[in-house]
Amino acid sequence: MRILLLSTSMGMGGADQQLLSAALGLRERGHEVRIVSLTPLGEMGARARAAGLPTESLEMRRGIPDPRGLARLVRLVRAWRPTVLHSHMLHANLMARAVRVFTRIPVVVSTIHNIYEGGRLRMLGYRLTNGLVDHVTIISQAAADRFVRDRIVPPALLEVVPNGVDTERYRAVSAGTRDRLRGSLGLGREFAWLAVGRFETAKDYPNMLRAFSRVRAERPDTVLLLVGRGSLQSETQALATGLGLEGSVRFVGTREDVPAFMTVADGYVMSSAWEGMPMVLLEAAAAGLPIVATRVGGNQEVVQEGASGFLAPPGDDAALGAAMLRLMALPEPERRAMGTRGHDHVRQHYDLARVVDRYEAAYREVLRRRAGS
Repeated sequence: MRILLLSTSMGMGGADQQLLSAALGLRERGHEVRIVSLTPLGEMGARARAAGLPTESLEMRRGIPDPRGLARLVRLVRAWRPTVLHSHMLHANLMARAVRVFTRIPVVVSTIHNIYEGGRLRMLGYRLTNGLVDHVTIISQAAADRFVRDRIVPPALLEVVPNGVDTERYRAVSAGTRDRLRGSLGLGREFAWLAVGRFETAKDYPNMLRAFSRVRAERPDTVLLLVGRGSLQSETQALATGLGLEGSVRFVGTREDVPAFMTVADGYVMSSAWEGMPMVLLEAAAAGLPIVATRVGGNQEVVQEGASGFLAPPGDDAALGAAMLRLMALPEPERRAMGTRGHDHVRQHYDLARVVDRYEAAYREVLRRRAGS
């Protein structure tokens, strides 16, 4: 099959990473794969090109409708004639449906990557264009329930296909990596919490920092490592200073070696106000880390309460801090057992190969239905 993957962006987001992973998996299975981003290419776009995947941008400005981008995409589809146009994220999903008005495409699939993708007008856009798409996948059951309940996507059109992670990549880290990286950070026997993600509103880092301040009051032998960047980084750093957490909260920046860097941590923490199916939570579980996270979106599908970690209500720093302390109080063998159970759960349900299987099956089912119609 010729598969055109259309993305709103190809930057550093979890959806961008998932699209690239799926593209590589589909190519390995013999499909001809091409990636198009609505907006200028970022880190995932560069990685796609470095991997030899044909990748280009429509050069649209984020948040600004541009009919020239639609015209360019229509011309590209007519010239390349893909079997499947598979779009990811809101703007790309609506764009893919619009393309079908102007040219023939055998299969159009949309993937929704969050439990909330915007306000009433955007959801109206989905409702009005559902007739232009053959199949819709969504990354968590919680998100599916919301889209069906609010009558945004009909249940007959919708399938839960979670994000996937290469689980073995997070286990194939060389011996001695933990000690080497902890030494480079000046860490001794401290309990190290890790959080990886963009400094943006959805991730609610103020909640995390206030929770960590409570943890530090009872367990001063702990540090919090924050990996990432984002528009709210300076505000987050200022809050850490205001809470007196200098030195115990480390802003590490971005890392290219996330699978290796996860070995530094003793526990993983996520404080999001809302989520779809966060890639980084799957990665933390794949790395065998016990997890404390907020009970939002697909988090509660990844983290098994009491088995692989603990969940807390969103926006409640007292509850989040208590869950962190509860995990820290466990004997080390029990924390390791939690991490192992989390890894096994993710390998069974979220392994990348299984996700690519589901995408292929969806494409073939739509083609079969169309051939029989």
